[in-house]
Amino acid sequence: MQDYITDYIDRLAEGLRKIDPTAIEGVVEALEAARLKGRRIFLIGNGGSAATASHMANDLQKLASSGKSSPYRAIGLTDNVPLMTAWGNDEGYEAIFTRQLEPLAERGDVLVAITGSGNSPNILHTMTRAREMGLVVIALLGFTGGRAKALADHVLLFPESHYGRVEDAHLVLEHLIANYLHDLPEKGSSLKAKGRSGKN
Repeated sequence: MQDYITDYIDRLAEGLRKIDPTAIEGVVEALEAARLKGRRIFLIGNGGSAATASHMANDLQKLASSGKSSPYRAIGLTDNVPLMTAWGNDEGYEAIFTRQLEPLAERGDVLVAITGSGNSPNILHTMTRAREMGLVVIALLGFTGGRAKALADHVLLFPESHYGRVEDAHLVLEHLIANYLHDLPEKGSSLKAKGRSGKN
């Protein structure tokens, strides 16, 4: 058991260190630009990634927006179960996020797609439609990125094939980004990292 614990934690830490810090900066800049311009941020994912999408929408709206003159307008498209099941029933699972996005999104808005494999058909379908609509597309990926990697403007890739650690890493990245945005001064100047204890 001790060996398993050590190996799991070591692999998670090793994978996180492989993520390019400049890629994280690019995501932060895209989200902050969306806030400053009053754009919406839509989040999608399946399974554990759906939970992360909901969690990130929560943290952007509540934590990151605290003390700001204008909030991050984050919307988890994972959260309306009646609407998802209605579209899934009528048009198929690939439509559950795309059909929610189409009436709400405008050019310049942001889509955050969270997927371990990068090959989920409904995620790819929504990313493709988002690009057609002129949205900025951010992807949190695992494995080698899959087909989703080529559809994103900004990619955060955790380069491992263990779904549990991929989802762990995406939650770490979500928390890193949300806390940084919370601590970011209003004019967007950089700052040193500092600890924060949330109430969620």
